[in-house]
Amino acid sequence: MKIHFIGIGGIGISGLAKYMHYKGHDISGSDISDTVITKKLREMGVDITIPHNASAIKDQDLVIHSAIIRPDNPEVVEAKAKGIEVLARREALLRILNTSKVYSVAGAHGKSTTTAILTAIMEGSAIIGAESKAFGSNVRYDKDNDIMIFEADESDGSFLNSNPYCAIVVNAEPEHMEYYDYNYELFYDSYKSFITSAKHRVLNAEDKFLSTLLGKIDAFWLYPSRDITNIEFILINDEPHTRFTLKDLGSFDVWGFGRHIALDASLAILAANESMDIEEIRKKILDFKGIKKRFDIVGLQKESVIIDDYGHHPTEIKATFESVKEYALLKGFDKITAIWQPHKYSRTIDNLEEFIKCFEGACELIILPVWAAGESKRDIDFAEKFKRYNLTLADKITRANNSINIVKNQETLKTIDKGLIIGFGAGDLTYQIRGAI
Repeated sequence: MKIHFIGIGGIGISGLAKYMHYKGHDISGSDISDTVITKKLREMGVDITIPHNASAIKDQDLVIHSAIIRPDNPEVVEAKAKGIEVLARREALLRILNTSKVYSVAGAHGKSTTTAILTAIMEGSAIIGAESKAFGSNVRYDKDNDIMIFEADESDGSFLNSNPYCAIVVNAEPEHMEYYDYNYELFYDSYKSFITSAKHRVLNAEDKFLSTLLGKIDAFWLYPSRDITNIEFILINDEPHTRFTLKDLGSFDVWGFGRHIALDASLAILAANESMDIEEIRKKILDFKGIKKRFDIVGLQKESVIIDDYGHHPTEIKATFESVKEYALLKGFDKITAIWQPHKYSRTIDNLEEFIKCFEGACELIILPVWAAGESKRDIDFAEKFKRYNLTLADKITRANNSINIVKNQETLKTIDKGLIIGFGAGDLTYQIRGAI
């Protein structure tokens, strides 16, 4: 087929586009601006149009668009005028995944890491919402295997269309509530539908909502507080690893620091153990090397280390920050600088009190302007709300070697070149902290 993807620069849509490209379909796509993702797609031979333009619609058989694309998008309008079928991503999943044995991973946070760990353990194709550092992509294609390891997305309800053979749920914390009209019953019912549609389920028994399903559905239940023991943080070749014991299955080492890493890994292990020998799992989990933008060490020298992290929800940031403290301790750093680029005004305001608590232990907190992600600007008094911290409000940061420059009004306020420096955010901070812009 000839398939056109609108919004192809997004991590979710690009994953589907790459997967269909590997399956032999003729792929094209468009987005509002060029990104690292669109450049890589061009290198693969995908025809990319920047920005959106009706001329991108030619003789395609199908058009698939991301959730944020509006009905008046010129390519949507042109495709419908030509009689070409147009599907939202969530609708397209019903066709793309309908012949696969899908291990579908869901949750408000931790799902990318869990999916990537499971991908390291199991054979098969994979579509992840982040780039696995083990194979340098968010997609792995295995033409000889019907297994699909898939990061499912609740933000637009598309996880309901992921055809799960095995449903793995890290947590069911309310997020993206605007899609569910802030109707919590609808939100939780969607999770329940996702879980019950699968033949096998691996669930976190201590999640507030998931615990209400105990005794009502069959599942591999994980009780983190009692099933995950002997947690310790170690360096292997100067890389962070968490060692832990899972139930009666013995000890495992997994890349990354933190109790949340042990939780993510445990869910992946239990999912794989349904069809794999535990000793093979213990060996294969060592192939996991982390994922890009998740505790991603992008600068390492004797006096400083720079880490890029995608965390944009307070629960994520808090968990990662605890890991940062452990890593700083092992590395002998006594100073931690946190740089935060808030993602969306709605998320920041809805979770403001929890965000205020996230950065306890930081010697310095740098807050950048909110990455709006298409939302209208709203007033947030960061100076007042975060005054408990050693706070700097800046416009951007720049990278020079292993130093970070803090910039305000086009002037460098200070340069940070010692200790542990970590950036949190889902906007363009990842490029700033890597020195890419």
